[in-house]
Amino acid sequence: MPAQLIDGIALSQKLRAEIAARAAALTAQGKQPGLAVIIVGDDPASHVYVRNKVKACEDAGFYSLKDQYPADLSEAALLERIAALNADPAIHGILVQMPLPKHIDPHKVIEAISTKKDVDGYSVLSAGELMAGLDGFRPCTPYGCMKLIESTGVNLRGKHAVVIGRSNTVGKPMALLLLQANATVTICHSATPDLGLYTRQADIVVAATGRRNTLTADMVKPGAIVIDVGINRDEAGKLCGDVDFAGIKEVASHITPVPGGVGPMTITMLLMNTVEAAERT
Repeated sequence: MPAQLIDGIALSQKLRAEIAARAAALTAQGKQPGLAVIIVGDDPASHVYVRNKVKACEDAGFYSLKDQYPADLSEAALLERIAALNADPAIHGILVQMPLPKHIDPHKVIEAISTKKDVDGYSVLSAGELMAGLDGFRPCTPYGCMKLIESTGVNLRGKHAVVIGRSNTVGKPMALLLLQANATVTICHSATPDLGLYTRQADIVVAATGRRNTLTADMVKPGAIVIDVGINRDEAGKLCGDVDFAGIKEVASHITPVPGGVGPMTITMLLMNTVEAAERT
């Protein structure tokens, strides 16, 4: 029996309706959630991402501030602007769109954002809060993946989860979130000698490598849940993920499509973090 699709678009719409209701309640109390998005330079993809984030904020009833700067903006000027936003009570979340021009240190920029407004969850302190199980902001993509897994109704307690990829933005926080849900977690990566040895034992597989066909049907345990974080293009230029969707959907119990799976959830969880930041103030 083919796997059930985990519809990220439908789940995203449901969560955004809940976020909008929470935002309306805050606005009625005189505390409209506010998100500031900073973009430096003219990277076309970055401008698309920022435009989508601004529209999502407006649709949810947030106050949205977009700061756009030329590529020659100095690092000092960017840090000064972040400091001003940190002190602005109308702003509850600050996001700096990556990549930045080469003369600006992204680590220094991320660390300049107040942890109370780090709605991307990328700072070292936010990562430490996640590691310690404290109530900080979760990085948006793995947070969205957890919501997708939860939507299947499967209890993660005692389940074996394999995360393929060890990035600071997806792989590592994904493993920590799965651990918090009482799963037994294995992290695999480019130096893992026999990936299938691990994935064939997994009840849940999260693939986040940025490489097509990292996971194939013969590497999946029958009935497993497969979450595909990757965004790639095949020979015809069609969007695809990190897993062999056509093959795996005949083996897995649940699988996310690409597009329409993890992608819609990332901005939704950014909104979730922002409304939570506003509620905490």
